[in-house]
Amino acid sequence: MTRSQFFRLIAWSAAAGAWSSRGVASPKAGSRFSAVAFDGFPIFDPRPVAKVAEELYPGRGGDLVAAWRTRQFEYQWLRALGGQYADFWATTADGLDFAARQLRLDLTPQARDRLMSLFAALPIWPDVKPALGALKQAGLRLAILSNMTPKMLDGGIRAAGLTGAFEHILSTDRLKTYKPDPRAYEMGTQALGLPREEILFAAFAGWDAAGARWFGYPTFWVNRLGQPEDALGASPDGSGAGLSELVEFVARRNQAGHVEP
Repeated sequence: MTRSQFFRLIAWSAAAGAWSSRGVASPKAGSRFSAVAFDGFPIFDPRPVAKVAEELYPGRGGDLVAAWRTRQFEYQWLRALGGQYADFWATTADGLDFAARQLRLDLTPQARDRLMSLFAALPIWPDVKPALGALKQAGLRLAILSNMTPKMLDGGIRAAGLTGAFEHILSTDRLKTYKPDPRAYEMGTQALGLPREEILFAAFAGWDAAGARWFGYPTFWVNRLGQPEDALGASPDGSGAGLSELVEFVARRNQAGHVEP
């Protein structure tokens, strides 16, 4: 078992424990979608982080980002499971510090600040605004349900000119936990006042798609990185490389015809 698989197993155990008597919840067949709840990263584009990392550490930027991303999420889950919560910003910074030490890179204060500042206002993917417009035109309510802190989410939304695009901007920081904790996903049903089968969850990571399905959300995996499906016993209801595929999926499900993004 690899280190990554080990921590996925820990996360699964935490989420599955609350639902073990029910197993994986299944959305009701034929339910129309009334809302879409997005993870942060189908909206926000992290690619500039890799670009800057390569500028700072030529030939090593990819290694730094890969090690950083792994620790970023491992630290979140470990802290949540151990009752030592730290928010997304703090775990992102701690993950960067460790990754640089692991790779024996000289992480100067200036380099650290430059890399971290990117997370304060990440840009959006090019397909976001057209897709959100199409979904709203089709009558869908929109929300973000993310592990990112409120400050990070608000900074990205303001910088992208998306103020008012989402009815709810939900951060798991409010509960001092992280997805895939079922309590995190429940924030969506509580805020929107809808049954889970009417809320399509749009995930960026395979583990998040699985976590949403464990909770009972119909799930679309926005698989922008072309990753294989995680072997976690819960497949998404749909998947595609971007938000145009999500718009088409919603249109087909709601029998409303094709909605052009």
